Amino acid sequence: AWYVPCLASLETLQELCRKENLRCKSIGITNRNLKSYEVEYLCDYKVEEGTEYYLVKWKGWPESSNTWEPQKNLKCPLILQNFLSDKNEYLSRVREGKALKVRNHVKALQPAVADYIVKKAKQRIALQRWKEELNRKKNHKAMILVENTVDLEGPPLDFYYINEYKPAPGINVINGITTGCECADCPAEKCCPKEAGFILAYNKKRKLKIQPGLPIYECNSFCRCGPDCPNRIVQKGTPYTLCIFRTNNGRGWGVKTLQKIKTNSFVMEYVGEVITSEEAERRGQLYDNQGNTYLFDLDYDSDEFTVDAARYGNVSHFVNHSCDPNLQVFNVFIDNLDLRLPRIALFSTRTIKAGEELTFDYQMKGSIDLTSDSADGLSPSRKRIRTVCKCGAVCCRGYLN
Repeated sequence: AWYVPCLASLETLQELCRKENLRCKSIGITNRNLKSYEVEYLCDYKVEEGTEYYLVKWKGWPESSNTWEPQKNLKCPLILQNFLSDKNEYLSRVREGKALKVRNHVKALQPAVADYIVKKAKQRIALQRWKEELNRKKNHKAMILVENTVDLEGPPLDFYYINEYKPAPGINVINGITTGCECADCPAEKCCPKEAGFILAYNKKRKLKIQPGLPIYECNSFCRCGPDCPNRIVQKGTPYTLCIFRTNNGRGWGVKTLQKIKTNSFVMEYVGEVITSEEAERRGQLYDNQGNTYLFDLDYDSDEFTVDAARYGNVSHFVNHSCDPNLQVFNVFIDNLDLRLPRIALFSTRTIKAGEELTFDYQMKGSIDLTSDSADGLSPSRKRIRTVCKCGAVCCRGYLN
């Protein structure tokens, strides 16, 4: 039998069941709760005969079932707090713009205010669902949070979270490695980095000790060492709680850390679709018109492949560019030793404070002496149209490419 996943949310299905008076145990609609009511959000406010009323959107019920309820009937302090906060936020913006005459004591909200409150409530619910989805899909322990205090933008509609490379047909990102080190206590003389002709990338504190441009060889799935091996860092995923947030200067979404990050620490991996350079050129022509910069050339050994994180990616999809970044790119080899297909890891270049935005240089290719005249780290498709840089750094080059 063929099964097609339902694209409707659980809340939408519950709403349809209640609207049609249907029971469905698998989605939680039974005889007991078919007629139950829970406040989802508040839509409007008015005062009649000295009593305050709120227009309630009931969870799992269509908007046609909204009802006016006196405040004394509402047992949802957080939702009430969000309603008042959203109202005050809108009114404060209006006062700054002087576009609307605001009265301190109102008996009913103006339609524009109520409309904003509903949009903000729907956005809050959508972002909460997105946060839950991201944390279900991630394969590391650290949490991912989502925040937008800037505008009404909701989750991206055409983005799918993945934890590792998604190869295009015909591309093999696992080269069938069948051997690993025999170390009982890494690193030893014949540990993975030394077998590849390089030194161990990490010191005793598991911080990076090699210079940019040098590759990282970690122990793989066939190595004798266990999960606590000091040469297993990138493969464990990000150890920091990160927040995808909406920037206030027109750069879209960004990423900030909610924990202090020490110098030379692994922060995250850059993943996406692995495509050929020819396909990257074709897609780049489309991305140019949108101002996207998600193509990352895997040019450690050759220019044969590119990572495209436009539709498929992880948190790194939302990391913005800076001409003075706090993250540095390194090429990593673990279960795939094909020099054409390194994994891309981002390490801190300095101590990063909690709450600080994470950035990397979109022109960075792992070389410490990259100049502003070089754009080798960018795919050829992104060398045609110059995109204005908004990083705000003192040393800003003026353009992303």
